[in-house]
Amino acid sequence: MKVDELPLPDRAKLALTKRGVAELFPPQELAVKAGLLEGVNLVVTAPTASGKTLIAILAAFKHLTEGGGKVLYLTPLRSLASEKYEELSDLFGELGYKVALSAGDFDSSDPWLDKYDLIIATNEKADSLLRHGASWLRRAALVVVDEVHLIGDPSRGPTLEILVSRLRRVIPYAQFLCLSATIANLSELAQWLEAVPVECNWRPVLLKEGVYYDGVIEFSDGTVKDVEVIYSDPLLDLACDSLNEGGQVLLFTFRRRAAVSLATRLSGVVEKVLKEQEKRALKAVAAQLLSREYNTIAEKLAQLMVKGVAFHHAGLSYLARKTVEENFKGNLIKVVVATPTLAAGVNLPARRVIIADRRKFNSELGIYEDLSVTEYKQMAGRAGRPKYDNIGEAVLIARTVDEVDYLIEEYVKSSPERVTSKLATERALRSQILAEVASGLATRVDEISETLGRSLYASQYGQHQIWRTTMKVLEELNTEGFIKVSGERLEASPVGRRVAELYIDPRTASIVMKHLTSRKYFTDLTYLHLIAETPDMPRLYLRKSEREWLDDVVKRRHNELVVSPPDDPDEYEFFLASLKVALLLYDWIGEEAENDIYEKYDIGPGDLYSITQTAEWLIYASSELAKLLLLPERANELAVLRERVKHGIKAELLELVSIKGIGRIRARALYARGFKSLADIARADVRELSLVPSIGPTLAKRLKESILSGRLELEHVPEPSITDYLG
Repeated sequence: MKVDELPLPDRAKLALTKRGVAELFPPQELAVKAGLLEGVNLVVTAPTASGKTLIAILAAFKHLTEGGGKVLYLTPLRSLASEKYEELSDLFGELGYKVALSAGDFDSSDPWLDKYDLIIATNEKADSLLRHGASWLRRAALVVVDEVHLIGDPSRGPTLEILVSRLRRVIPYAQFLCLSATIANLSELAQWLEAVPVECNWRPVLLKEGVYYDGVIEFSDGTVKDVEVIYSDPLLDLACDSLNEGGQVLLFTFRRRAAVSLATRLSGVVEKVLKEQEKRALKAVAAQLLSREYNTIAEKLAQLMVKGVAFHHAGLSYLARKTVEENFKGNLIKVVVATPTLAAGVNLPARRVIIADRRKFNSELGIYEDLSVTEYKQMAGRAGRPKYDNIGEAVLIARTVDEVDYLIEEYVKSSPERVTSKLATERALRSQILAEVASGLATRVDEISETLGRSLYASQYGQHQIWRTTMKVLEELNTEGFIKVSGERLEASPVGRRVAELYIDPRTASIVMKHLTSRKYFTDLTYLHLIAETPDMPRLYLRKSEREWLDDVVKRRHNELVVSPPDDPDEYEFFLASLKVALLLYDWIGEEAENDIYEKYDIGPGDLYSITQTAEWLIYASSELAKLLLLPERANELAVLRERVKHGIKAELLELVSIKGIGRIRARALYARGFKSLADIARADVRELSLVPSIGPTLAKRLKESILSGRLELEHVPEPSITDYLG
């Protein structure tokens, strides 16, 4: 089917043909024939790179050009939301439609989004917008749910499941389009959504899946491929084989340290295939990265990139991850060793995908477990670059000859596991049931049943089991004062409504309010330990070598901790993991060097960013709860602490970092030279300011002008890492 044949306006078809889209891929054609452009709900499963995004684009064109309301595009990750925004804003902007990205600030209805036609949001942000009663949501004519199989994910699945159920109740007339690369029980999900299932296994690049052992890859189609054994190391030999054929390699491992060590092992092999011009280009890329971000992790990454290899994991900063992704897509970096976060994130295909491990550590259970078939298929689906390859290869590695058959049968030839609901847990339901009541969607117990009756859980298992958990949650919410249950009537208290708006677990709110009202003495560490003890704050992995110094902190500063150390050994481990998070944040606001924090806590820049973002939000929520409890002193202290966590500073620098473009490093440098306030800078001579490290003449002039004009904004100048000044 050609684009010209579609019932779309000529200008929309012209925009697509200008971008090389003249004919539909099979999955796209099947979707159109199933009613995509007629408002039919669809659940589409098709391999990676088979054109699922274009299916969403066609539906969006139809709704927008016919004046059928707004388009809401949901993604599970911020990185995916950013990628979709970059991809869609140019296309739809050319046609005069406004595209917005909404991924942060859970305490707002974002009324500004009313002016936009296509809104891309994370699942959590959309859930938050519903809780705040964003009126424009009711004008959404199309809801696109990307990566819908993640409903089966224990951590993020319940939010997505309830979000979809709630949206279907609030905007029943909207078209729902759900997309995924892997859904084993497609018909079951389609039935739940009252949608038409669309399944297509077509790929633009043929995928061959196989198992490597002793110099041979045995593929599931019965063919074999000999691999020259040069290094007597399966990973090196497989990478070398692909590189010699002009292909790129994506290698998956489950541990960050393994990703770095494997990339280091591979660097000598990869460097040999680089051309001189590629080496020069990679040196320039590495130098540019280090000019904008200098720490031990970025330095190690830059050293490897020069040799054509890189590692990729959630601990990297956004800048480092984008640098790796862009230069791998550009075929400069030849090999990327990644943790599976990449498999669920951006589109980064390679000629050969190698799965180095098939066992992963479950930190919650403290055990190693096998890779699921769904996880394997997500990684394998990255094999094959549409612009470069005719064939993509996904390869597992066997340790014995007997394991070859096992891996082929259990992974290569197996279908992904069924997508099953993970909704029936107290933690998942606490927040969602409170949101139902607080938003006014449920004023009676039977109205809670109405939303839950639309859930996948009810479709798969019936409502009996989830209803038992629901009644238990209602009792807890009533006891804690978040809702009032009067017979069949439900009403949220002012505190309950605020907790729902703040997008925190009601149990988090209970913990915070209990200690804010009962405790007389707070230090910075006390506040930080309080939020670290809540269920909304992720814990850090506890290394054996850290026990001694953490035990020492417990002994020395026990009066500042919000809870006493438990006697049970397992509970004490959990206690120390929370304390470790609190101490990391304490070092951060104490202006410890970033590199020292990375080393001491075994984290990366991406981890630090994620932890401080979560902490900032929880501190803000705690401050808002303090206001409700009529504790203005606590609210003010928490408001100050939030700003300190945001910038990583001591309190004395708060005035200086109020200027856009002045972060923790420049603020400390200014303070050290005697410029301790905005008034000091306003009185200063430009030449004096320019002598401050990291300022310089140009920035000094703009800094002084911005303060004198009262704008307090500077053109963005990247804030250097503190390690720039440590020699």
